[in-house]
Amino acid sequence: MSEGTFDSPADYERMLGQGIQLSGEGRSFFIEGRLRTVARLLGPDAKPRRILDFGCGTGEACHVLSGMFPDARIVRADSSRAALDWGRKRLPSPSITLVETKELDGLPPFDLCYLNGVMHHVPPRERRQLLRTLRRLLTPGGACAVFDNNPWSPAARLVMYRIPFDRDAVMVWPHSLCRELKAAGFEEVHPPRFLFVFPRVLARLRSIERGLERIPLGAQYVVFARAGASTATP
Repeated sequence: MSEGTFDSPADYERMLGQGIQLSGEGRSFFIEGRLRTVARLLGPDAKPRRILDFGCGTGEACHVLSGMFPDARIVRADSSRAALDWGRKRLPSPSITLVETKELDGLPPFDLCYLNGVMHHVPPRERRQLLRTLRRLLTPGGACAVFDNNPWSPAARLVMYRIPFDRDAVMVWPHSLCRELKAAGFEEVHPPRFLFVFPRVLARLRSIERGLERIPLGAQYVVFARAGASTATP
């Protein structure tokens, strides 16, 4: 993926919409579905005070997070200043801070880190180091929810083919992501859960999707991991 893609946020949003329109749903459907899953995995009593949306793009997920956790301070981090500025103009919020990813090291630690569609743009040899960095940014016991596209799903592959900046991406196999999270120092790594099985034309079947989460049918998956009591990383 070229940096130029994310330096043109309007083109980024247009291309992304071009891909996911096959599902019959818009971006908000997937954002809200992912974040409901995060809340469920965190547990009903979870109240993260600091949340990092890493690789946030134009930042729509941050505003859903803000509504779910109104007392949290949220940091949007992306490598593209243009994407950050675009999101700030469209969706300003006093509870959300914008930083470039290179500026994260000086910030206080986070209770929750959320990533969506980031890892398949990271070269395989660099993935473990990125996860080590995220592990270092978490509080002891902090959680990380990593969402990515399911390599077993023909629908996910077709969507990525239709999105120009995804065509050359290297998809991440769930077992490989679990292994890399463990190697990066996450002590609790849950098995992957697969989401978004049925398109809108089959929406009446979505009530059974929770029961299918362990089967690699959905277009996306999530691996949920927690840091241990120590902040040290391997």
